[in-house]
Amino acid sequence: MSVVLSELVSPSHTAVLTMEVQRAVVGDLSKIPELSRAAEQTGVVPNIARLLVTARPLHIPVIHCLAAFRADRAGTVVNCALIGSVLRNPTHMLTGSPEAELVPELGPEPGDLVSTRFHGVSPFIGTSVDAWLRSLGVRTVVATGVSVNLGVLGLAIEAVNFGYRVVVPRDAVTGVPADYADALLANTFPMIATLTTTDDVLDAWGRG
Repeated sequence: MSVVLSELVSPSHTAVLTMEVQRAVVGDLSKIPELSRAAEQTGVVPNIARLLVTARPLHIPVIHCLAAFRADRAGTVVNCALIGSVLRNPTHMLTGSPEAELVPELGPEPGDLVSTRFHGVSPFIGTSVDAWLRSLGVRTVVATGVSVNLGVLGLAIEAVNFGYRVVVPRDAVTGVPADYADALLANTFPMIATLTTTDDVLDAWGRG
């Protein structure tokens, strides 16, 4: 497996994507305490940080996929229960606010790319993420962040639909409730992604 993984995540064609690892989601300003606790128990933020610290010196692109909302809601369509629910709070994750920021443990560093979307529940459609990846010669994405219930799952499906290979370190993602997240990782993700661990990816990269 290690030889196959090392080819799959070769620095020459791999990028790391973080999904909604934001202060209001799993950070110090979290409005989703159950998800924040699950991320803490899994070690999601420290494990992603380990990946990024190794990836950057290897010139592996890092893209942070964030969500935010304008105060006037321009660009956001309330077309599903999730978006309707979060927008009941008029100040929730407003663009430029501390809530919408990436958790500080992950940066962003000057060389990172940051994509902030105002609509939808996943990071590719209607953003520059695909164009960025193609311009950088990326063929494999390492998907990290939250949550496997929807955001990371959407990321993985969209990445596959756009022609990328997807690698998911199990200890760099999480969801709630735990048994449902585990069921998705056991039954859905293996059909669209290669499941691994942070340590296995770091070993494939020679630990920098």
